Amino acid sequence: MRIAVFAGSFDPVTKGHVDIVKRAIPLFDKIIVAMGINSAKRYFFETEQRIAFLEAAYEQEPKVEIDTYEQLTAFYCKEKGANFLLRGLRNSTDFNYENTIANLNSTIGENLETVFLMADPQYSCYSSTVVREIIKGGGDASIFLPARVVALLEQ
Repeated sequence: MRIAVFAGSFDPVTKGHVDIVKRAIPLFDKIIVAMGINSAKRYFFETEQRIAFLEAAYEQEPKVEIDTYEQLTAFYCKEKGANFLLRGLRNSTDFNYENTIANLNSTIGENLETVFLMADPQYSCYSSTVVREIIKGGGDASIFLPARVVALLEQ
């Protein structure tokens, strides 16, 4: 079985995240969208809210599972039987950073292969950081968010 992990903090999940996973679905039998939890990091949205956003964003995708983890991503992948780590790239800066992480993960992860997908050009400027700043500033971030996430935020 080909299992991939798409890991991140998803604070919040954006249309760019959703697009990467949807485009990767034909490549894998299962994709685990895994929200990393770092107790030393301060998040804008609470864990439960981010999980609800992820569940809403992928509820129509039977091959997508939502989970959380606290250990190193490579160890989490091994625990889940995933041999692939899915990553999205928006630009060369992302590539340089992700390439280094991929090399480290292949060293500490057993048979862990990183698969990069380029962001669709319409999503290449999307980042959770930008979306958080728009929300913090009282702006309308709905253009960057999946419709189901927008609906949850409006509740």
